[in-house]
Amino acid sequence: MLKNKFWLRFFNKSEYRQIKNQENIFKSANNFKKNYKIEIEQIQEKIYKKENLNFLHSGHAADIINVLPVIKELSKKHVCNLYINIKKPIKYYHKHPAGKYYLDDRIYSLLEPLLKKQLYINKIKIFENEEIDINFDLIRELPINLTFDNARYASILTGIYPDLSLNFLECDQHNKYKGHVAIQRTFRYRNQFIDYSFLKNYEKLLFIGIRNEYEDLKKIVGNLEFYNCKNFLEMGEIIKSSKFTLGNSSLAFPIAEGLNVPRLLETCPYFPAAQPHGKNAFNFYFQHQFEKYFKYLYNLNN
Repeated sequence: MLKNKFWLRFFNKSEYRQIKNQENIFKSANNFKKNYKIEIEQIQEKIYKKENLNFLHSGHAADIINVLPVIKELSKKHVCNLYINIKKPIKYYHKHPAGKYYLDDRIYSLLEPLLKKQLYINKIKIFENEEIDINFDLIRELPINLTFDNARYASILTGIYPDLSLNFLECDQHNKYKGHVAIQRTFRYRNQFIDYSFLKNYEKLLFIGIRNEYEDLKKIVGNLEFYNCKNFLEMGEIIKSSKFTLGNSSLAFPIAEGLNVPRLLETCPYFPAAQPHGKNAFNFYFQHQFEKYFKYLYNLNN
């Protein structure tokens, strides 16, 4: 068999690829059956039988926001407690604000006020070895491709599919920055096909990410303002008060999704896992789409 595969590799590459593909599928199925099948089935059993559900998540911050629609849906029949595991090591993330971790103490302290504003979550605290019913970190371990809608990661694990066009976040308005365009653009998940320089033709552009991201975009959008949000609850308040929100796959966009405000997503061509949902929610791959929907949202309700 090995000799035959070696021969096919060089003289019949099409058949060789088919054999390798079948081998990979077989290995994936065995991996799932051996390591994950029972845990997935237990999640369904716990949802069916238990009144209280304890959830675990280790970050990123945006990924935590993305599981909230499922928690909100489950909170209709369960008491839901969310435990956050900080300082879980990450292999590599370009210019990650939490350094070598998915989430560190500082990022958690920024995220906690927004989470505690959501009344459907009974308890939110840092994980200290509490008993966990649903571990959302499992999605990163499963033998599946994650380049689908990341707002559905929690649904894949739980079998719960809430309506993502509905609000799942609540916060107040921010009086100072009403009517601005709220912008966040991280160094990761950028679209190499587009150019932001046309934004200099618009007014009231407010960057709400971190300063080095702002300084990078300021080079081509000279009239861009910067605001250093004291925490992610205040970021949410600015987003709720904004004309619309523009961002790539990071924290501001899922917050905008949760608040159901007009929003525009810079889609990453090599990892298009973030997707918009609902009314006045658009994404773009190419420049003409970017400029078209930016103009549309900018003039919306004027």
